[in-house]
Amino acid sequence: MPAFTPSVLYLDDDLLVVDKPAGLLSVPARGEDRQDCLEARVQTLHADALIVHRLDAATSGLVLFARGLEMLRRMSLAFEQRVVGKQYVAVVHGHIAHDTGEIDLALREDADNRPRQIVDPLRGRRALTRYQVLDRLGAGADATTRVALKPVTGRAHQLRVHLLAIGHPIVGDPLYTPPDPATAATFARMQLHAARIAFIHPRTRVALQFDSPVPF
Repeated sequence: MPAFTPSVLYLDDDLLVVDKPAGLLSVPARGEDRQDCLEARVQTLHADALIVHRLDAATSGLVLFARGLEMLRRMSLAFEQRVVGKQYVAVVHGHIAHDTGEIDLALREDADNRPRQIVDPLRGRRALTRYQVLDRLGAGADATTRVALKPVTGRAHQLRVHLLAIGHPIVGDPLYTPPDPATAATFARMQLHAARIAFIHPRTRVALQFDSPVPF
């Protein structure tokens, strides 16, 4: 991905909220060619910035950084206690039947196909996603649903696997959706965006909410 200056939506002495583009890793991965990432780019601007949570490389949207270890500890605890509100928007294949609902399916890593995750009610960790349909478009093979997603838990690939499990994989998902030449030109990226994050500031105790326009 070409060099760019991260888009910072919020900055104070304790925190940063940054908008990540699709196609950029959140943190470094194995291999010399996979060291470029959002964390490294933000740290060129603010050396004390530490990433609190991650988005998959193919996902765009809002990422929270803490400035220093104490703020990292506080915000990591807020995530663990599920008091950070997150909302995503996705476009999925097919028409989701119900306007609202929950997907409560335990997940674990597929040891034979890393980094893929799979549903496993016996050995998986509980994962819960709430959804609300925003729009239904097209028909037949071209049918899609635009849906808002609220992950209650934060498992790896949770939204991607949950939607796949109910028969509505995310359009353009390079890992879980088989390539479809008919939609490749229209959907050049995975249609998943972290559109909102809300939390209580760990020092001032003021409620904060940030929104990022959905780019698809």
